[in-house]
Amino acid sequence: MTTPSEISLEISLREFQLETQALIDAELDRLIPSESTSPNTVHSAMRWSVFAGGKRFRPILLRAVGECFGASISTLVRTACSVEMIHAYSLIHDDLPSMDDDDLRRGRATCHIRFGEAAAILAGDALQTLAFKTVAEDEGLAATQRLRLVSEIATASGTPSGMVAGQALDLDAEYRTVGGEELEQIHRLKTGALITTSARCGVIIANATDAELLAVTEYAAQLGLLFQITDDLLDVTASAETLGKTPGKDVRSAKATYVNIHGLDGARHLAEQVHAKSLATLKQLKQSTERLHAIADYILNRSA
Repeated sequence: MTTPSEISLEISLREFQLETQALIDAELDRLIPSESTSPNTVHSAMRWSVFAGGKRFRPILLRAVGECFGASISTLVRTACSVEMIHAYSLIHDDLPSMDDDDLRRGRATCHIRFGEAAAILAGDALQTLAFKTVAEDEGLAATQRLRLVSEIATASGTPSGMVAGQALDLDAEYRTVGGEELEQIHRLKTGALITTSARCGVIIANATDAELLAVTEYAAQLGLLFQITDDLLDVTASAETLGKTPGKDVRSAKATYVNIHGLDGARHLAEQVHAKSLATLKQLKQSTERLHAIADYILNRSA
């Protein structure tokens, strides 16, 4: 049974999400060239993908963690936009025919379907480079912080310890049997690395301690794993209208998923276990972590 305090926290998180989405969208609109700026097609493709109605989960997590340790929104917003640009670029490239080959993203045509493969590739490339430019030129942060943030985001985005490595391993795992440990490694990189780094960036900007950074890293690593498990569950249980992308795609592509390995009930049970682990790590922190707790609850129970 949901208690009044839990209901209040859910409302508070929704308000926080909406406020953060509005802040991030406004800053992204300022940072990304307009559609009227040459080369028009590339900029139109960038904006098509970035402003497709994303949940802005990574910026929300970055802000929540940063504010937990006393950072102001003015110092967090540009780095939050940077990780969202990296995420958007990854989705553009993931949807390409040579990768996951999808024609629907967030309820509308994927970037390459709308603008062609060449423009989509260039849009992804441009978002990636703009992400690093955004952090490097953030005069609200010390030069040492900017350097550290660029390194953090680059490590999480690339290889061998980031998103690119995870995508490569995921593609390699198609049409063959994959065990639970290998699947976890794939998604700790493909999905979890950028989520973990989003949280770490909030800690870095707030100048928190190494011990606090370690605790947040453990929390966010579990959160990234939880995000992927629930994503696999939604791929099987949600409709295209609710999901905003093609459901059942992983099954048809013979991809390794938590549902394939554990079944629906097993995957749900695993999600509950990972959720509990993420909350347990928060007990290491002296700060108020109600919002971080609510974010973990949201991921466990999300419907899209």
